[in-house]
Amino acid sequence: MHEDGFLRKRRSGAALCLAMLLAVGGLSLPARAAETPRELVPVGHTVGIKMFARGVLVVDLAEGKSPAKACGLAKGDVILQCNGTAVTSTEQFQRLLQGEEEVELAVRRGGSAKTLTAEPERNEDGAWVIGAWIRDSMAGIGTVTYYDPATGDFGALGHGITDGDTMALMPFGSGSILPSTVKAVKKGSSGSAGELRGNFDLSGDLGPLCANTDCGIFGTLPADCTLVAGEALPVGDAVEGPATIRANVSGDEVREYAVEILKRLPNASDGREMVISVTDPDLIAATGGIVQGMSGSPILQNGKLVGAVTHVLLSDATKGYGISMETMLNAGENV
Repeated sequence: MHEDGFLRKRRSGAALCLAMLLAVGGLSLPARAAETPRELVPVGHTVGIKMFARGVLVVDLAEGKSPAKACGLAKGDVILQCNGTAVTSTEQFQRLLQGEEEVELAVRRGGSAKTLTAEPERNEDGAWVIGAWIRDSMAGIGTVTYYDPATGDFGALGHGITDGDTMALMPFGSGSILPSTVKAVKKGSSGSAGELRGNFDLSGDLGPLCANTDCGIFGTLPADCTLVAGEALPVGDAVEGPATIRANVSGDEVREYAVEILKRLPNASDGREMVISVTDPDLIAATGGIVQGMSGSPILQNGKLVGAVTHVLLSDATKGYGISMETMLNAGENV
């Protein structure tokens, strides 16, 4: 399997009751009206995404002996503090090491906190290092799934942004989405995921991010943002059968393409809650099926927003997976 959607650009250091009728004296209290379904604007436009980590992520360790290995630092660890100072970037962490014969590192490993003591050493250039490759940010292209006109909130991707080397969820510090235009497409084929290739301006923020979760990234957008100027649809549940996805695979154009929901997999832990197949000949001709950058493309069925595209099946680019809208909304509301 291959995680679809987010094209990563590395930056390394040293690299979502039944009403009861109660009879009282022969009278019945009226049932409460059914709750109005939540309505969201299905977007389907690509955006540039830039995200900065909280702390720095250890993506690898230097070969041979090193202070990092000696103190127990491991690939996938997140360094949050160095000698009591919050770590904010790879460059700042490297500065904190200079001239220090011993440093105390506050580290998060999975869900646990650890304190490690490292003894930096000089490299051949005379700089103090610990022998760890670290990363503090990522940038790439993905698709916005929905916009909530009542709150200004949006959700995108349908899966989290993970580090390509460790496959760990990137610890969220800050970030934003940016205007993007699709310039070219590398078609997907058996054994090889395709990708959308586009341009985005790192200085042209559309709105801030507030979270990176296993079920997508979330943030806010202003009501006058051109991306969200569409009709809101009620949120619904997917059923097996015909559907469409809204996707941006050329320039700024967002179109609906025919797909089939082949199977539902409720409560799948990794967001693969439905199996989808691209049936639209135009989309197959343009991309080969599902490609990186399309993750987050909203899935529409029977006039409702039911989910988002998340993954592609490497053995068949016309098939992939989707997350239910309910799961994605629940993740966004719990950040």
